[in-house]
Formats: sequence, structure tokens, C-alpha cells
Amino acid sequence: MFTFLAAQGHKVGSSLLEQDQIETVQRYLATAQERGIEILLPVDAVVASAFSADAEHVVAPASALEETPFGASGLGLDIGPETATAFANAVRESKTVFWNGPMGVFEMPAFAAGTKAVAKALTEVDGLSVVGGGDSAAAVRQLGFADDAFGHISTGGGASLEFLEGKKLPGLEVLGWQ
Repeated sequence: MFTFLAAQGHKVGSSLLEQDQIETVQRYLATAQERGIEILLPVDAVVASAFSADAEHVVAPASALEETPFGASGLGLDIGPETATAFANAVRESKTVFWNGPMGVFEMPAFAAGTKAVAKALTEVDGLSVVGGGDSAAAVRQLGFADDAFGHISTGGGASLEFLEGKKLPGLEVLGWQ
């Protein structure tokens, strides 16, 4: 999230981002725009004073993350409520969803709302819903969702994405999957 926001020129405080991927993300965004493809990005975030379950936190627009009381030391720990609604609506309206990665630090209740909103929407998909990745699987279980509420839960998020890309996976090759 924060790598994409930084690629758009937003200041993201002390939030986790991949600085070395900003140019790559800028190319993704430019290509999507050229092709008329919408990339749904966060419009707000929950920004905290520290990485702590009881940290003081506020909701801020994506364009003003450093304009919170925490300034440049604030760090985003969840998507904000407007983003959670937009993401949940997009998921709910989809026919096939592969979800890889929680929306925030779901292990801390104050920063779990975004993940919970998206997970709930995933249970309402009229089609195939796949939860991919150990963190995503842990999140839906910790937040109280039953495994059978989803089409499939995979703890191999990276492997799932590689499979979708068409890459050969050694474990499947051994089983005769080409």
C-alpha cells in the first residue's frame, strides 16, 4: 500500500514500504492508465504513533499521512474506513477473487478492521473466493471466519500467485501437473 502511495508522490511517514520498488510501481501505474485499467488504491489509512496494540491512532487521507499529530514518525497500520468500504464493495461485486495479504496489522484489534471488512466481503462473493497465504489464512481464522466460508484457503500465497502466472512449481511437477 505505502509503496504505491509513495510512487504517487505521497509522503507515508514511517510506514512500511519498498523504496527500491517505487520506480517499478510507477511503471505499473502508468501502464494501467495507458490501458484503461483501474487499480483500486487506498484513499485513507489508520496511522499510529507506534507499532503497538495500544498506540494512539487516527484516520488520515492517503494524501495527508504525515499531517497527523504524529508527523513523519507516524506509521500506517491499516487501511482506513473509506478504503475498507471501497475494497469490500469491489470484492463483493467480483466473480473470482484471489486474496493475498491482510489489509493491516490484524493481530492488533485496533488495526484489524480493514482486513475484517475485506474478509467478510470475500465470504459474499458470488463465485470463487481464494484466501492465499499464511498471513491471510491466519487472519480469517483469527477474525472468526470459518474455513468453509471461502472457496479455498491456501497457506502458499507466493506459490499460488506463481501458479496463476503460469510458472512451474516443483511440488506440482512431482505429482505430474504440467
